[in-house]
Amino acid sequence: MIHLKLSTLAVLLGFAFTLLNAYGVLRPAAFADAARKFPRYTPVGAVLMLLSTAWFVGNVSHEAIADFANFKPALFALFIAVGLGACFFVRDFLPVRGLAVFILLLAQLMVESARWEESPWRLVITTWAYGMVVAGMWFTISPWRLRDMIQWATADDKRTRLLSGVRLAFGLFVLCLGLTVFRTAEKKPSASVSTPRDSQSATMAAR
Repeated sequence: MIHLKLSTLAVLLGFAFTLLNAYGVLRPAAFADAARKFPRYTPVGAVLMLLSTAWFVGNVSHEAIADFANFKPALFALFIAVGLGACFFVRDFLPVRGLAVFILLLAQLMVESARWEESPWRLVITTWAYGMVVAGMWFTISPWRLRDMIQWATADDKRTRLLSGVRLAFGLFVLCLGLTVFRTAEKKPSASVSTPRDSQSATMAAR
């Protein structure tokens, strides 16, 4: 299972979100063309599905649930078969289905990373994650909805640039949180924790 500090995850997410949408602001026509092709671009769908399958199997392998310990090999085979089978037999809107599984797994990582963060700004990440969960389930059931949303969002260059600009601003906001607020909050506990050697030295000094 992947473990990341919230500051690191926020920087990665913010940078990726900023970079992607900066392209939409600078070249809206090319961005819109690529976005419209995505829902049926099978090679990308296969990569997303296989990557998500490997990630999910990795998560399950680290689960310490005794009731399922004996069934893990069979479960691994089943999950891998489902992932591979989707690439060959459910190719319609495969990129959307692969993306849906990927963002569900990403949302889990975001919630796990934000769980122990002391800053109230962690709610930005958790709210975003729960929104991704809803989107992931919706796109899994109705993958054509993403196609319709992309068609609306890229109807003309003006709308494409505007929405990309909004997402770009959000990406920069998350990036700044990772570089400042979350990183500062993660340093506070380490500064206040003393080692046994420090405690022993303090005791001897007091004597």
